[in-house]
Amino acid sequence: MNRRSFLGHTAFTTLGLALGGRLLANGADFPYRGNIGIQLYTLRGPYGNDADATIRAVADAGYKQVETFGFPGTLDMIKRSRDAGLAVNSAHFQSNTVVTPEDDSLPAFAAILERAHEAELTHLVIPAIPPQTRESVDTYKKVAEHCNKGAAMAKEAGITLDYHNHSFEFRPLENGKSGFDVFIEEFSPEMMFELDVYWVRVADIDPAGLIRKLTGRVSQLHLKDLADGHDLPVFGGMPRDSFKEIGNGIIPMEPVLEAAKEAGVLHCHVEQDHSPDPVESIRTSIANLAAM
Repeated sequence: MNRRSFLGHTAFTTLGLALGGRLLANGADFPYRGNIGIQLYTLRGPYGNDADATIRAVADAGYKQVETFGFPGTLDMIKRSRDAGLAVNSAHFQSNTVVTPEDDSLPAFAAILERAHEAELTHLVIPAIPPQTRESVDTYKKVAEHCNKGAAMAKEAGITLDYHNHSFEFRPLENGKSGFDVFIEEFSPEMMFELDVYWVRVADIDPAGLIRKLTGRVSQLHLKDLADGHDLPVFGGMPRDSFKEIGNGIIPMEPVLEAAKEAGVLHCHVEQDHSPDPVESIRTSIANLAAM
């Protein structure tokens, strides 16, 4: 390791120790700030260039757990993370095996569950659903039906199946009912939500209020911030520069964390879909969380 690398690593470590103490001091939502996660999709670019350095940067910044994406193709990512002392409880996975299965008995998902059990995961997350499943109340009901089957299978394997939202689920359909309304009505008790507060806010809905409304049904959160200056709601994509570090946008995170505790949320993961400097962004987000 050269002098520059050593100094950079030392700075990361010092920052992590300092933030760790500040995170622990926030007792009201200790389960989140003291055990904060990062969705590694945020760092897909740096990870592809230098996986070990990226995981080390995550740990040095003060994060305690990671959530992976693309499971089961991320077993190496899981191993690297755990070797660095980071917990791995949750993974976004190849969810076509549940949402649009070739066989309603979900055999491909059964194979993924087996891999997830071997990897000691406790949560698998459906990251998105394809356009053809979002067309009507009936297509959303079909998705919910498949999700409920998957959730029952996952429960038998000791795993929770979660659904991660975007904003399109909140678009009004027939008689003003949205796809998210369908999911609230149709999801079984075993089928949980991983609520993304950015996309909830993009749909012009208060994230803390929705978390409380779904008390007992949200197992995880994605924490990300939204830049000011956008006309809402938006039920589709957003520009890259609308994704901001925690505390650098318009979403008040303290009420979100308070609502999460009241609603029984287990894990919170910082995520920032786009950033010109992802490593610096995750350091900024955790520092701002600690300062709240």
